[in-house]
Amino acid sequence: MFKTTAIAIAITSAAVMGLAGCDVKKTQEGNVTLPKYDVEKTKEGNVTLPKYDVTAPDVKVTSTEKTIVVPTVKAEEKTIELPKVEVTTAKEKEAQGKK
Repeated sequence: MFKTTAIAIAITSAAVMGLAGCDVKKTQEGNVTLPKYDVEKTKEGNVTLPKYDVTAPDVKVTSTEKTIVVPTVKAEEKTIELPKVEVTTAKEKEAQGKK
């Protein structure tokens, strides 16, 4: 159980760090050409919205005391081995290559 959890944490951490460590450079400008429309009004509009009478229900919230059985959980401290993830970003790699 602990090993599976540790692996899941490591994979998630690596994915997040991998995305955060990306170096993004724009290589091309974008362009959008919007189509042009010619629209003529042929008739005046008239809008009449319907009307409603709404009667909301009466809601009363109260509380009562009951005795129930509640399970308890004991926790113990354990030392486990977790994977360590080190990420070198693209900028760091570039800086190391220039040295």
